[in-house]
Amino acid sequence: MAAQHRCIAIVGPFQSGKTALLEAILHRTGAIDRPGRVGARIGDTSPEARAHGMSVEPAFATAQFLGETFTFVDCPGSIEFAHDLRAVLPACDAAIVVCEADARKVPALELTLRELEAAGIPRLLFINKAETAAGSLREALALLQPASRVPLLMRQVPLIEGEAAVGFIDLALERAFIWREQAPSEVVALPDGELPREKAERFMMLERLADHDDALMEDLIAEVEPQADRVFADLASELRDGQVVSVLFGSAEHGHGITRLLKALRHEAPGLPGTRARLGVAEEGAPLVQVMKTLHTGFGGKLSVGRVLRGTLREGEAVTGSGGSARVAALTRLAGAAGHRVPEGQAGEVVGLAKLDPIGTAETLTTGPGTPDALVTLPPPEPVHALALRVRDRKDDVRLSAALAKLAEEDPALIVEHRAELGDLRLSGQGEMHLRVAVERLASRFGIGVETAPARIAYRETIRGPAEARARHKKQTGGHGQFADVALAVRPLPRGEGFSFEDEVVGGAVPRQYIASVEAGARAFTTRGPLGFPVVDIAVTLKDGAAHAVDSSDAAFQAATRLALEEALAKAGPVLLEPVLAVSMAVPSGATAKATGLVTARRGQILGFDARPGWSGWDVVEALIPEAEMTDLIVELRSATAGIGTFTTRFDHRAELTGRAADAVLARQPVRKAG
Repeated sequence: MAAQHRCIAIVGPFQSGKTALLEAILHRTGAIDRPGRVGARIGDTSPEARAHGMSVEPAFATAQFLGETFTFVDCPGSIEFAHDLRAVLPACDAAIVVCEADARKVPALELTLRELEAAGIPRLLFINKAETAAGSLREALALLQPASRVPLLMRQVPLIEGEAAVGFIDLALERAFIWREQAPSEVVALPDGELPREKAERFMMLERLADHDDALMEDLIAEVEPQADRVFADLASELRDGQVVSVLFGSAEHGHGITRLLKALRHEAPGLPGTRARLGVAEEGAPLVQVMKTLHTGFGGKLSVGRVLRGTLREGEAVTGSGGSARVAALTRLAGAAGHRVPEGQAGEVVGLAKLDPIGTAETLTTGPGTPDALVTLPPPEPVHALALRVRDRKDDVRLSAALAKLAEEDPALIVEHRAELGDLRLSGQGEMHLRVAVERLASRFGIGVETAPARIAYRETIRGPAEARARHKKQTGGHGQFADVALAVRPLPRGEGFSFEDEVVGGAVPRQYIASVEAGARAFTTRGPLGFPVVDIAVTLKDGAAHAVDSSDAAFQAATRLALEEALAKAGPVLLEPVLAVSMAVPSGATAKATGLVTARRGQILGFDARPGWSGWDVVEALIPEAEMTDLIVELRSATAGIGTFTTRFDHRAELTGRAADAVLARQPVRKAG
C-alpha cells in the first residue's frame, strides 16, 4: 500500500501559538534544523506578518513522520483573515485546533470550532502553553466544552510538580510521560498517588467513547477492561465521524507533547478517502485538484496552491476550471515562502501550480474533458470596514488598478469599487488590520504608495415643503436666439419615492415637443441640488410656460427648467439626508453592554438584543446607525470584544441631518453656483 499524503490545517484563535506549533512539528520531524517562533522561516514569512507579529495568510509546509507525508497549513487566527481559512479547510483531512485553557479566550475558540463544524472537518484540540497552565488544565474540559457543539474528550491528564505541569498521563496508553525540552517525552513510572486519578479519568474517557459503541458500554457495565485495540479503534472512528474532539496538551514553544500529537494524527486522523467522501468525489476518474489559495509572487507570477484529490497531476498538463483552461507551467512543493520544483503531484499532495491565469481560489480543476462541478462555494463575506485610496504619484493610477485586482484575486474578502458619484476608489474588507496589510502590500510588492481616508458617504438632499417658481431663459445672439419660459411647482414625496414629473399645462402654452425637455432638465438638475448633492423624493410639476416660434429649443427649455428649479428648491426648505443602516452586531454576552454603548455614542438607536441562536454565551444586538458613524465602529467593537465581535449591515432608510453634523458635511461640499 502506498504511503498516505495527509493534509492537516493548524487553526485556532489569534495568538494561540499556531505558527510556533508548526515550527515545533517541522523540527520534530526533521524538516527544519531548529524550531522558530513568530517570524520564523516557515510560518509568517511575509514582511507584513513579521511587521505585525501575526499570520496574515496561510503557510504550507510538508513533513515526513513514520513513513507518512503530512502537509500542514498554518492558517491565520484573526477573524479579519477568516476567509482564507474557509478556502483552505474543504481540501484538508483534519485540523489541529490550537488554544489555551483560558476562559477569556473561549468565545474566540468557539468561532474557530464553528468554522470547522460548518465544513465537517474532523479535529483534535491541542491546549498550548500547558507548562504555565497547570491549574486550569485540570478543569480544561469544563472550561472549553461550551465552545464546542461536539463533546470534548480529554486524552491526557497533567503531571504537576509545584505549580507547573511537567508531563502527562496518556489515558489511552495508561502510561506517564515527562516532557523534555525540544525532544520526545520520556516514559516514566506512574507517580505514587496518581493511579486513582488516572483510573477515574480513563473511565470518563471510555464512557464518552461508549456513547457510540454498545459493545464497549457492555464491557464497562460488566467492569471488563476493554482491549487496547478497541479503545484506539473507537478513538479513530469517533474522531473521523465527528462524534468527539480529542483533547491533548503541551507547549509549542518548548516542544512538549509534539510526538504524541503527531502519533494521534497518524493513527486517528482520516486521510484522503475520507475527504473525498465528504466532498462527494468519486474514487475513479480524471485527476482532480481543489485550489486552496492564490498567490502573486514577485518573480514567478501567479501561483495557485491546490490539493490533488484524485489521480496524478503532471507538469505541462492542461487543466480546466470554472474560470477557464490553462496549462500548468510548473509544479512546486511549498515550504513557507520557499519551495522546490517537482515533476508531478500525486493524490493527496499539496502543490503550487504556476501561471494558471484564469483560475481563482476555491475552483475545482480537472485534466479531463469538460468543466468539473465546483466542490466548494465560497461567497465573499460582507465588508465591515472601508477606505478611500488615492495614489501619491499620479503616474501610478493605472498600475494601482492592476495591483488591486491581483490582491483581490489572492484574497476575495477584499472588495474594490470605483464609486463614480463620490469620486472614490474604495477598498473594503474585514477590519482595520485586513486593509492595512493590503495597503502595505501595495507598497512592498508593487511599489505603489497610496494615501488613505475614510470612505465618503452618499448623502442626498430633499425638500421639506412645496414651492413654486417661474423662470425665463432668453438670449439673443446672431441668427436664432434662445427663448423658453416655464412655471414649476415642487413638493416633497415620501421617503424612498425618488422623483416624479407631472404636466399640468393647458392651452398649449408649452408645445408638446418641449415638455420632454422640461422633464429632462429637471432630472438633470436633481443630480446635484442647491446643497451640492443628488436630490431625491420630490415631485416636479410643469404648471405653465411660454415658447417662441423661432427661438425656442430643447436646450432653451432645459436651461429655463434649471433656473426655475434652483429658485423653487431654495424656497422649499432644502435639507440634507444621510443613509441609515440596520446593523446586527454579534458579540460575546459579556461585551453586550459595551456594544450598546458604542451604538448610542454614534447617534444610533438600539432596537433590541437577544441570545445569538445556536451560540452559547453570545448575543446579537440590533440597531440603526447612520452610515457616517460606522467609520471606526469595527475597530472599537473588536477592541471591546478581544478581537472577535463583528456585524452585518443593510441599508434601511435615509434620515434628515441637521445641526452641527449637517453643517460639517456642507462645509466640505461645494454648493451649486447660480446660473
